[in-house]
Amino acid sequence: MAADTDIRVLSRQEIEALTAELGEKPYRARQLWEWIWKKGARSWDDMSDLPKTFRSLLSERFLLRPLALAEEQRSSDGTVKCAFRTWDGHIVEGVLIPTPTRLTACISSQIGCSLTCSFCATGRLKRIRNLEAAEIVDQVVEVDRLARKYHDQGLTNIVYMGMGEPLLNYANTLRSAERISAEDWLGMSPRRITVSTAGIAKMILKLANDGARFELALSLHAANDAKRARIMPINEQNDLAALKDALRHFTRTTGRPVTFEYILLRGFNDTLQDAQELVRYASDVHAKVNLIEYNPIDAGGFGRTEPRDAEAFQQHLQRKGIVARIRRSRGRDIDAACGQLANKNEPALKEGERLLK
Repeated sequence: MAADTDIRVLSRQEIEALTAELGEKPYRARQLWEWIWKKGARSWDDMSDLPKTFRSLLSERFLLRPLALAEEQRSSDGTVKCAFRTWDGHIVEGVLIPTPTRLTACISSQIGCSLTCSFCATGRLKRIRNLEAAEIVDQVVEVDRLARKYHDQGLTNIVYMGMGEPLLNYANTLRSAERISAEDWLGMSPRRITVSTAGIAKMILKLANDGARFELALSLHAANDAKRARIMPINEQNDLAALKDALRHFTRTTGRPVTFEYILLRGFNDTLQDAQELVRYASDVHAKVNLIEYNPIDAGGFGRTEPRDAEAFQQHLQRKGIVARIRRSRGRDIDAACGQLANKNEPALKEGERLLK
């Protein structure tokens, strides 16, 4: 029978059972696991300390198809954007974001996106498919390697804020977060992993009920339904009241606060009235707020809020007791900043990945 399953979908217990089934000693399971997850083997031949007969049996039953780094772009501010090629020839992007205190990997959960948010370049791509958990982990492996190469230390934080909606790839998002935080791999504290969602109420409830341990961020961008629906069509099925109920359940169940991501769009959602609406909504959920500079995209139709207006907005929130900070954009010169990921790289352009809906 031809191999049709990537071995990396197997749990450690399943790897151990497979190793025993194939007649190998228990320590071979540990070696195989380390080749897959710690040493980043790209082929069976890479697994040099495994017997050839074992490798041959594995290759007959399973595939090994990690992401390949197709292109690396470096920004003037040190940000690095990676174009990864999947086994079936598509391109997905991840970013290393360095700051004085953090080295963060911004990773993708889908190839393309189906949500069509008007301020986001990724929303203009076709959604092609979900990424497997191992493909999400691959991005972390490669970005961590770049962090060590350029900064002599590993990643400190991971954010699921790249291409796609993580909660529409729920199972793979959770599996990948578990693998990233596992002690036998990266050992990243769940509190240093943030999953960002555009707002799917029933899946936020499920996160809480399933005992998710990572941090949760909601892309809010407007605190009234009329405005939010104009820029985020998902609000029509997941309005602010439904999201509020789901977020309250999440915070009560997990004991973890949530963060609102709020892109300031000049003349649209950056007035003091908008700030007051945000105060009321954030107070009801006990959320903190990240105010994000808008990063222009092709034909986006929005402008960036003036710095003085952004600061006035932030100060209004703080005076009302809301923890708020302005998140400065990084990597704009290589289209790696928030909202800009859209496969603007040579591999994708050559392969026609930038397809509009």
